Amino acid sequence: MHQPSVPGTAPGPRAAGVTPAGVLSLNAYLMYATGKAARRRLTGTLTAHGLRLWHLTILAMLDETGRLSKGDLASRLDMNQSDLTRTVTDLDAAGYVVCARDPSDRRRIEVALTAAGRCALARLDAEVSATEADLLAPLSPGERELFASLLRRVHSHLERDRAADGPTDTVAGPRGSGRDGGHDTHPGALRRMESRPSG
Repeated sequence: MHQPSVPGTAPGPRAAGVTPAGVLSLNAYLMYATGKAARRRLTGTLTAHGLRLWHLTILAMLDETGRLSKGDLASRLDMNQSDLTRTVTDLDAAGYVVCARDPSDRRRIEVALTAAGRCALARLDAEVSATEADLLAPLSPGERELFASLLRRVHSHLERDRAADGPTDTVAGPRGSGRDGGHDTHPGALRRMESRPSG
């Protein structure tokens, strides 16, 4: 039975997991809260391998596009140049990428995925997919496909807006926090993933 509140006292704590309907009507809040939960779960999966979201993102980008300069990587990922450099340095030290100067322009440093990086990305794929499946558990396979399609459409819209605005300072990720895909400044944070026997 509902107990009336006593005048002059603060309302009691709301039950965990109960979000007011008025808040749930705010799409901006839903995107923020869902994105935060997704980053937290993905970060947990990647941290087990000493990786962050930017590490995974760069590996996936290079696997898709092939060799790219550091400048191209930062631009395509809308990533702060200094954060990009530190993250690539991590991957280079782990043997997942190799950096080399462009013979035609010595100022340009190109980054390429190594065989070890490609293997690490393949091993991560199953774990990341399992994390995503857990996050999207309430949705049917068809709903997940639709959800992903709608996210890609919104993302493409935002990319077009960014391109129309012209070059801007790229966004810096969280530094030193070790959360939400930020750069971990602890030495040796990135550990090389060793091949594990299946089964």
